[in-house]
Amino acid sequence: MQHATVKSYFWKGARAGAPFLFMAVPFAMLFGVLAAEAGFTLIQTMTFSISVFAGAAQFTALHLMQEQAPTVIVLISSLAVNLRVAMYSATLTPYLGGAPLWQRACAAYLVVDQSFALSIAQYESDRQMNGPQRLAYFFGTCSLIAPAWYGATLVGALVGTQIPDYLALDFIFPIAFLGIVAPMLRTLPHVIAAGTASVVALAAGGLPFNLGLIVAGTCGMMAGAQAEVMMARTKAGK
Repeated sequence: MQHATVKSYFWKGARAGAPFLFMAVPFAMLFGVLAAEAGFTLIQTMTFSISVFAGAAQFTALHLMQEQAPTVIVLISSLAVNLRVAMYSATLTPYLGGAPLWQRACAAYLVVDQSFALSIAQYESDRQMNGPQRLAYFFGTCSLIAPAWYGATLVGALVGTQIPDYLALDFIFPIAFLGIVAPMLRTLPHVIAAGTASVVALAAGGLPFNLGLIVAGTCGMMAGAQAEVMMARTKAGK
């Protein structure tokens, strides 16, 4: 009975993650196209996409490499863009931290915006889930997205510049992140952090090597943390 329950949570996660295919597929195709245009071989493109498996960080690194940015800048910028994943992992640890090491390693690789957002929402709404059920749901959310990401990257790399400009696959960027971030802006510190990062990102957009993203992310986190501290002090003073 327990096995069937765990299996049902896996398929529940798969169903929840299915709608994100409409964002992941064009996103990955665009990366494949841009990588081919940048002169990457098919093997290089696929190795890059499979080993990193982080859309925003992949685009950031690719853009900086095209600009001949120093390797250290490429690494720092990519890590900064993907810094949110470290926070995702910390948030997921109380729910998945009891799993065996190899399962946690696989889960760490698959922590992306979609799997995090869906899993946290499920865990918070169903407090009765046990460890295996939580892990099954988490892996379910990625069961369609990960293969689709690899396949779409391959298609994009193969067709290269044959995709006409009017299709404008890059429209998926803002839609994808708005769809993920908007439902998570549930508290004032979240809103302050997002707002601060957005304003700073626009103001620092002229900095070289996309350093504006690093500055914006840092400022956003500091503003959100400060807002939480102030709110906690206000509550304690009542």
